[in-house]
Amino acid sequence: MNTFLIILLVILMVLVVVSLIRGIVAFMKSTKIDLESGEQTDATDMQLTQNKMMFARIKYQALAVVVVAVLLAIAN
Repeated sequence: MNTFLIILLVILMVLVVVSLIRGIVAFMKSTKIDLESGEQTDATDMQLTQNKMMFARIKYQALAVVVVAVLLAIAN
């Protein structure tokens, strides 16, 4: 059981890093597009992607915290 939870934790940590990087890249692209085009009144596709990736990061982080809590509960 511990091995499975540790593998799951590593996978979740990788997903956190991937979604963080994708969110930062989308942020950089949306900022560049905003600077080149001028004023924006609604959200662009890159801004929506950034929002989606950052929400995914929070979700994966929460799942990782739950896995750590389960590991700590099993260890006691």
